[in-house]
Parts: sequence; C-alpha cells; structure tokens
Amino acid sequence: MSEFLDIPIGTIATVVTTLEMRALPPPDEPALARRDVEMRRVERPDLAWYRALFRAVGERWLWFSRLRLEDDALAAILHDPAVEVYALQDKEREIGLLELDFRDAGAVELAFLGVVPEIIGSGAGRFLMAQAMERVRRQDGPVRFWVHTCTLDHPRAVEFYVRAGFTPIRRQVEITADPRLDGTLPRDCAPGVPLI
Repeated sequence: MSEFLDIPIGTIATVVTTLEMRALPPPDEPALARRDVEMRRVERPDLAWYRALFRAVGERWLWFSRLRLEDDALAAILHDPAVEVYALQDKEREIGLLELDFRDAGAVELAFLGVVPEIIGSGAGRFLMAQAMERVRRQDGPVRFWVHTCTLDHPRAVEFYVRAGFTPIRRQVEITADPRLDGTLPRDCAPGVPLI
C-alpha cells in the first residue's frame, strides 16, 4: 500500500540515506596512483572561498546547508581542528571538495565529497574517496566511517558509496524550505526539481 503525504508549498522533500562502514576496504591503489589531480588541505578556510567551491560542486544538486549558515556558525565548523577541508585540483583550477569531520570520538563523518559537474564520471570522485579513506585509516582504534546522501544528489550517489564499501543503514524523509525561493541558490538550478 502506498501513502501520499502533502509537502507544503515552498518546501522540497528528499529521501536521505545514511550509510556506514565499520572496517575499511584495502586501499584503492589505482585511484591513489592518479597524478593528473592532487588534493590540498585547506587549514582554516576562508569562508567566501569555501562557499564558492561548495556552490561550484553542489549547486546542481541543491546543496544549501553550508550556504544558510551565518559566518560565525560556519567558521565554528570549518575552523575546528577536528574538521579537515580539502580542495581537489587539476593543473588549472579547483574541481572538487572533501570535508571530513573527526569531532565525534570513534566516528568520522564524510561531511561532503563532490566534484564539479563537468568532471563527473572521470574517476576524480573515486580519487577523493580513496584519499578520504587514507585519512580515516590513520585513526587509532576502530572507527565508524559514515555519510548521508539524498535523492537530490547525483542519481548514482548511493551506488557510488556502496561500491566504495559503505552499507546503507537508514532512510528518512527530510522536508525543508526550498533554497531557490529564499535566494540561497539561483531559481534556475536543479531544473529536475520543480519549484512549487
């Protein structure tokens, strides 16, 4: 039996999937061997820089959570010594974002991982994931490595995480104000998600 729930006008609904791994797979040597891209840690990132890269990677997928944060709230996260921010670069520009959150003892959250739309499918995301796992591998003792993604993200996001070794453990529905209606994101982004 199906159930239909009304979503208030001006909001969007998405199914959020939480995934985790309790043991890391062996290193992805082919991904780690790439030399056409490199990952650079950004200590205490400038907020404008971070938001610009966050938009470049996530605007297509309606990434908005970090864009709605006030400067002090965003800085409290990004400047925390237990949060690591990385930029993926090719020879010309920054093309990806990785954010790892080590603030919860015994767990590491893959807070954000993504690449700019024009390089999706190039293996750059696999490179970022392999690099993320190398950083998690350095932790002492058992670690829960987890991530959540949603139906607004790339259609193969869950598949990507499962291939990397994550196991889906929970699904939830999230309803939030549409970020295109309050100016957080442009009205014309994510054309596959109608404005209502």
